[in-house]
Amino acid sequence: SAGLELSVNNHAADFTLTTEPGPAISLSCLVHNSSQAEELLWYRGDGQVGLNDGNKVNISNICISPVNESDNGVTFSCKLARDKSVQVSVILDVQFPPRLSGEETLYVEEDQDVTLTCNSKSNPQAQSTWYKDNHNLTLQQSRHELYQTSEVFQLSIRKVRKSDNGTYTCEVKSPLGNGRRDFHLVVEDKKPPFPKEAVIAAVVVVTITILFGIVARKDKIFKVW
Repeated sequence: SAGLELSVNNHAADFTLTTEPGPAISLSCLVHNSSQAEELLWYRGDGQVGLNDGNKVNISNICISPVNESDNGVTFSCKLARDKSVQVSVILDVQFPPRLSGEETLYVEEDQDVTLTCNSKSNPQAQSTWYKDNHNLTLQQSRHELYQTSEVFQLSIRKVRKSDNGTYTCEVKSPLGNGRRDFHLVVEDKKPPFPKEAVIAAVVVVTITILFGIVARKDKIFKVW
């Protein structure tokens, strides 16, 4: 394989291909400087792509159709069958805007914690901003916490108060578009704690009363038996 080279879509080295969801993509792999028939292999990540017999020798083509969001970051590699170190790889950069909409109502008691979660994927990654009642949310270090990954934006509020009632909006922005989701937070009155001690005491009293009743009438019970 000395002197042999491969190219994919006229690229002799690894490259990134930027595209969008929907339209099909064709990748064409070509052997250069060959003096004999050379078999080619295609891989999607670590998995080998099945090829027809007439699509393996000296030139090989694959088609990704349709391209979707899950193809973002996936590597397609063309390799020489008898020497897999001779290869060219293509990384798909599938760009799409954030897809975020709708609304949700959450009910929470006073003094409890609550987390509002926006699930949003986009490429390039979007930036998030939180609003309360259409105004920038003023974050309090002791009560508010933000968490963000490439797919999740969260706002956590510790020990909610009545003043936390309102509509919270998660807005995500990327160069390709924006998205919004509303959360209607309803803070309810704190329910009185369940009187466990009183219930336990009542059960004990009833149990003792039954036992005393059995003891007091034991002679009659034994006669019946």
